Formats: sequence, C-alpha cells, structure tokens
Amino acid sequence: MKTYNYTSVPSQCFLGEGPYWHHDRQSFFWVDIENGKLFEHKISSGKTNSISFPYRPAVVLEGNDGNLILGLDRKLARYNLETKELTWLLEVEPEESLHRFNDGKVDPKGRIWIGTLSTKFTKGAGSLYCIDQDLIPQKKLSDLTISNGMAWTKDSETFYFIDSPTQQIQEFDFNIDTGAIELKRIAVEIPQDIGTPDGMCIDQEGMLWVAHYGGSGVYRWNPNSGELVDKIELPVPHVTSCCFGGKDQDHLLITTAQENLTQDQLKEYPQSGDAFLVKTNTKGFLPNPAQLK
Repeated sequence: MKTYNYTSVPSQCFLGEGPYWHHDRQSFFWVDIENGKLFEHKISSGKTNSISFPYRPAVVLEGNDGNLILGLDRKLARYNLETKELTWLLEVEPEESLHRFNDGKVDPKGRIWIGTLSTKFTKGAGSLYCIDQDLIPQKKLSDLTISNGMAWTKDSETFYFIDSPTQQIQEFDFNIDTGAIELKRIAVEIPQDIGTPDGMCIDQEGMLWVAHYGGSGVYRWNPNSGELVDKIELPVPHVTSCCFGGKDQDHLLITTAQENLTQDQLKEYPQSGDAFLVKTNTKGFLPNPAQLK
C-alpha cells in the first residue's frame, strides 16, 4: 500500500468529528463535540479559527444560502458565519435527554440525513432520520447504536451506511425521488483488530474511505468486492471521520479524538485530537447543499 504524507492541523479535540468542505469559502470545517467547538481551516492561509457554543455540535452541513446548518445536541440550526446568529430549525427525540446527533450528510436531492445515539451508547437506542424541505424528520432506520458514516454513489442508486458496533458497511438501494431505502446486502465486513468503522466518504471511483476508531488510520474499501485496497496511516489511535475537499477535491481532511485514551497514551500519541490533511491519488465530490426553505 502507498505511503501517504500528512499535514497536521492542531486542534486538540476531545472528540473531533463532522469534517465538511465549504467550497465558496475554500475552507474545511469540523467540530469538537464534547467541548462545543466549531473549527474552520482556510486552505490559502493555513490559519485555523474556532467558535464555541453552549451545545454539543456534531454535524456541519451547508444550506442553499451558503449558511452552515449545524447539528447541536438534538436540534438543527442555521448558522450565519457573518452575524454569528443561530436560527433553530427543528428538534428530534425531545424526550430523550441523553441523546444527541452523531453524523449527518445531504443526499443528491438536498435532503438531510442525520442519525442519533445515546450518550450512554445504549444498544438500539439510536435512529436515522431524513429531513426534507418541510423540516419534518422521517425515521428511516431504528434500533441503531452508533449511527455513523453515510455515502451515496455517483448514480444516486446506492446508499452506504455504518452503525459502528456492527463492524459492517451496509448497502441500500436508494430511490432518489422518494428517499426510500431498502437493505440490499452487507458490502464490507471489518475485522475488529483494525478498529471500528466511524465516519466515511466516497471517491469518484466508487471506493469508500472509512475512518477506523482504534485503527490508527483511514482505510479505503472496495464496496463491490469487500476488499481493503488502501490505508492512510496516522500517528493516533482514534480516527473518527474524513471528507474530501480542496481546490481539486483531492485532499482528505481527517478528524481524530483524545477520548478513551489514558494519560500515558496521550503522551505516546500527542497529536490525538488534531485534524490531518492528506493528498490522495483520487478525488471526491463536492458536498450537496441542503435544499431548505
């Protein structure tokens, strides 16, 4: 497998997640869920800024107006980067005080897909929702434990999804017109000795780049054969998510975490919690903006 060079972006997140490429701003965003921080890294200057919230931000998306859409605890909000104003859009599972959003993406039709989990990681407590222009969450999957990575194929006919503790990448038939999904098969079975599958993105060749929590890297899987075809090795154990971005969509921004590491392990892996930029030999896709009213 190829050896990749990486550039570290210091952020020292307790739980870095939610990487997102904002094309208009030519910058990457990501969050530190437990410390309530939103980071923005400008490619041109190499500078990183952060904003703090009194909530747990887990998901960064973009609306069709250029504003961010953030998943904060169990609520979705529009966030104006210029005025710093939050506009609340909706809440899911209001009766579940221990629940929060975990991962989210926008499908090719502009619908938001976003999952929940219990902060106690209660088995089967989480769900996956689809949110259209009417802002009414529709539950697509239930009995999830850690709702995580999502990706759609270029032809919009297939949806990939990860519920982390299953150690699987599930493949669903996807109806772009209705948003209906139907489980087709298990595309990839991931051995536990190389970590747990977390966040995920897809490249233009249809390969899946998956962050492995406890696996010290991002692994490139062929969902058609189930085979591992490449790996980006990183100097930290807990790798949480990744997304393509950059001028040519050929850079991965990778988030990592300090959680579940002892003090001795943090000394051994001092870059845990930082983000990493890696140039790949393939390209991803621009993220879809959410088509909200």
